[in-house]
This record gives sequence, C-alpha cells and structure tokens, in this order.
Amino acid sequence: MRRFLLCALLLAACNREEKQQVTDMTGGGAPAKGKEAIVRYGCTSCHNIPGVEGPRGMVGPPLDHMASRAFIGGKIQNTPPNMIAWLQDPQAMDPNNAMPNLGVTPAEAKDIAAFLYTLK
Repeated sequence: MRRFLLCALLLAACNREEKQQVTDMTGGGAPAKGKEAIVRYGCTSCHNIPGVEGPRGMVGPPLDHMASRAFIGGKIQNTPPNMIAWLQDPQAMDPNNAMPNLGVTPAEAKDIAAFLYTLK
C-alpha cells in the first residue's frame, strides 16, 4: 500500500511539473483550456486528436505525438512561438496549406499549443 501511495504521489508531482513546463514554454498557455478551445473550434472535424471527443476527421493529419514532431504542417519548425502563430493564422505561415484561419485569439492559441505539447 505504501509503495502504491508513493508511486501515486510521484506521478502526480511529475504531471504537475510537466504541465508547468508546457505552460512556461507557451507563455502561459493552459492545456485544459486548450482542450476546451479545440472542442469549441471543431478541430476534430479535420484532425484526429488523442483525448478529445468528437468526430475523427481525416482531412488534416492526426495530431498525436505533436510535441515530438520536428515540423508543423510539414514545413515549419515545431517551436512554441511558431505553433502559436500557426494556430492564429496558418495561411500567413504557409499560404499553400489547407488549414483555414479560424480566428483563434492569441490567448486561445497559447492554450491550444499548451494542449498539443502534452501529446508526446
């Protein structure tokens, strides 16, 4: 029982630390709010996104392991500032991509990026 409790406490501490790292690297983004924004914007209409309920779209690429990918949209270096800019105006980042500009606010872009960077 003690081992289980110790493991649970260590896991909770690691999860808290990981969430804080994601929040820090996205300039204050909140993964939970990002997940909510993903649902609101209907991102699953085009993307398969682990942990997000909704349709499993096949128009855009699946977003599993987004935190581990080298590129966004196959062309742009996967960094928090680039992800945030991409989410706000993907056409400005790459005019030849199919992702529409959904009017994501700067704060929502930070939150969505924070969620996507939890997908390791």
